[in-house]
Amino acid sequence: MLTLYGSTTSPYVRRLRIWLANTQHDFVNLKIYEQPDREKLILLNPSMKVPFLIDQQEGSSQTVLDSRAIFHYLSEKLGRPKLSWDQENQLTLIDAVNDSLVQMFLLAQSGIKADENLLFFKLQKERVNAVLIELDELASLGLFKSWNYPAMCLFSLIDWIEFRSLHNLKGLTELLAFHENNAQRIEVTATDPRK
Repeated sequence: MLTLYGSTTSPYVRRLRIWLANTQHDFVNLKIYEQPDREKLILLNPSMKVPFLIDQQEGSSQTVLDSRAIFHYLSEKLGRPKLSWDQENQLTLIDAVNDSLVQMFLLAQSGIKADENLLFFKLQKERVNAVLIELDELASLGLFKSWNYPAMCLFSLIDWIEFRSLHNLKGLTELLAFHENNAQRIEVTATDPRK
């Protein structure tokens, strides 16, 4: 039995939930900053991050940490096609924005204001701006027209940005159109963090 552990608000978790929509699995929603879920997270995942997957098989168990590793593990297990190197690069770009925004979000949640003069914030904002422009260009070329894993990851990122009001997407017309075109998919609405 496959059990995915995560948080309903994490874009890394949501991408897997969307991708696994037609695959039998359990989802355990952890409130990772509250006890006892924090204790469970520490016990089950030494990296103390979500998502992680536990694959219980007869007489054995496999734990897989990190969304990308989970995707590759399940792609192989379920016989799904591997990503091309171009798609892997698309994921790297999407993850770069996710990583920067997660770090800035956590700092903001900790009461630390983004200071344009500090190197950390300057680098993160520079990365986010540059990569979103690149993703907008890739979308304009039709690279996210198929509803595949990279497209699901991109949707989860854009929707999370909108949900948390993390970045002004004005001018990124292709990304906004991509988001709008996919917002009513059943697996998207079923995993909406606003619910």
